[in-house]
Amino acid sequence: MLAKVMAENGIGRTGVHGALDLTFRRGRGDARTRLVVQEQLPPLRVVRAFDGDDQMAVVHLHNLSGGVLGGDQMHLTARVEASAQAQITTTGSTRVYRHRAGYVTATQTNHLCVGAGGLLEYLPDSLIPYGDARFRQTTRIELAEDAGLFYWEVVAPGRTAQGEEFAYDLLQLELEIVAEGRLLAIERMRWQPHLHDLRSPARLGGYSYYGVLYACRVGVQEERWLALERELHTQAQALTCPGEALWGVSSLPAYGLSVRVLSRNSRAIASGLFVFWQALKRSLYGQEAIPPRKVY
Repeated sequence: MLAKVMAENGIGRTGVHGALDLTFRRGRGDARTRLVVQEQLPPLRVVRAFDGDDQMAVVHLHNLSGGVLGGDQMHLTARVEASAQAQITTTGSTRVYRHRAGYVTATQTNHLCVGAGGLLEYLPDSLIPYGDARFRQTTRIELAEDAGLFYWEVVAPGRTAQGEEFAYDLLQLELEIVAEGRLLAIERMRWQPHLHDLRSPARLGGYSYYGVLYACRVGVQEERWLALERELHTQAQALTCPGEALWGVSSLPAYGLSVRVLSRNSRAIASGLFVFWQALKRSLYGQEAIPPRKVY
């Protein structure tokens, strides 16, 4: 118990300090977006940016150590400059390994900024906390005038193939989305399965997987978002199968909406998120949603 209290309060040893500082910039006289790597500290790394459709740069985030260990401190900064377009994904699920006694809680800090007229698609693979893992993630997203965002997060219950489900010690996820100084969304999730049963009706209600998609475009008026909410609500009802997957859609205070899902398996989440992303990309940008190209 003392070790957990120390880890929670930042008392103890730290592991590796990984960092990525990325800038996406539209080239002079060229509509395509280029990647400029400002900083790379292992184990975080990017190899190169691929040219996606519609002049978008596609980048895969690598963790060379294969996962996050107790005490690790990871930092990602990504700036999408004016009129640039970027898609950021991962090469696989983020695995958070068992906490190491004497180390602080593992952390991941993300700071994502989208300039005027820019677009960011942040589409990582799922987060998998192993048994006895401790992990805290903080994400802040800042959007400028006419900036766009598609952001999703999928949380697995653990290594289900190994019989681990909600066996981790702590999972804390914090998110803020700000547009031109206005707070659009804030999330504060703190899951401690050893203290509170996540299967209870007040929490995940018997479901195992959780997913969320945020779609934003600054400047789009409220009437448009409400119409999109009604349209996607019909889609959510079609995808919902009580006992297997529950889908819901709600508008943000301005410039966006969120889609949430609880499911018994990850397949339903992956396919469903793409359906909503595709519909929103077509409506907001008149473009097709292109799934991340994976490299292994």
